Amino acid sequence: MTSADQVSRLLALVPYLQHHPDAELEATAEVFGVSSRQLIADLNVLWYCGLPGGGPGDLIEIDMDAVTDSGRIRLSNADYLDRPMRFTPDEALSLVVALRTVRELAPASAAPGIDSALAKLEQATGTVAVTTKVAVASGSAELRDLLAQAISESVLVKLEYTDAGQELSTPVVAPVRLIVRDGFGYLQAWSLDRQAWRTYRLDRISSAEPTAQPAPALPEPPEFGPGWLEQRPEAAEVTLRLRTEAAWVAEYYPIRHVRRGEDWLEVDLLVADPGWLRSLLLRLGRAVLSIQPEQAGDAAAEAAAEALGAYQAG
Repeated sequence: MTSADQVSRLLALVPYLQHHPDAELEATAEVFGVSSRQLIADLNVLWYCGLPGGGPGDLIEIDMDAVTDSGRIRLSNADYLDRPMRFTPDEALSLVVALRTVRELAPASAAPGIDSALAKLEQATGTVAVTTKVAVASGSAELRDLLAQAISESVLVKLEYTDAGQELSTPVVAPVRLIVRDGFGYLQAWSLDRQAWRTYRLDRISSAEPTAQPAPALPEPPEFGPGWLEQRPEAAEVTLRLRTEAAWVAEYYPIRHVRRGEDWLEVDLLVADPGWLRSLLLRLGRAVLSIQPEQAGDAAAEAAAEALGAYQAG
């Protein structure tokens, strides 16, 4: 049991005890699905919770003698928790932005509930929240609804997908999650072709066709957090396999190891700045045969594809 579990339980425990004065210890433990011993540990934590200051009258009071002697829980001095919660303007605005982002990816069935919550928040926060806009590149609503249904029904989907290098592919995937990062919507899915987890940008999926095949049993998908290099506080090692015309890299930059083949060389170098690596990869272009880990090259591939698209459009 984690500390996060305990915090969630404590937040529910106080209003429960306020509505059940002189609650019985064993019965309360059963309601919250914990042992009596764990509940007593929770009560000992509550004893030190309350309003800022921590002086007499600030902290929640629990009659621990009654808990020990008769198994009864008597909580007091927590009346302030009955007061309606008041958000600051910044807190309310953050919730509005988060809800609007969720609204972009939510299935149609969830839209009425989200819209209702948004309307209440916007009414409470005034014109600042109402005039705040959220833009997410998340594909069409029909595509998102189709993928959400496939996730709910655990069926395979055949995609038509254009990657950052403008290559079209038709992977068959088991979709598991719709997520947003940095203003883009993504589908996290298990690729049957690659037998690995893959992430697909929603605005690059031109079509999706559900199949009649059920999705296989899958391991827990990896956490979709910051980019590979952004997660590392220290320099990360990257291995580049290069054509021989790019051998100057081994002489121009500090390299840890060099391995040479007949028409290629591999270099291991430490990277602390993702922007620097992106610039180097764009400069090298087709001289880069491969990069490990593969995620280290994503930013450069994205930048190259966007530049090519702008050139073709112009």
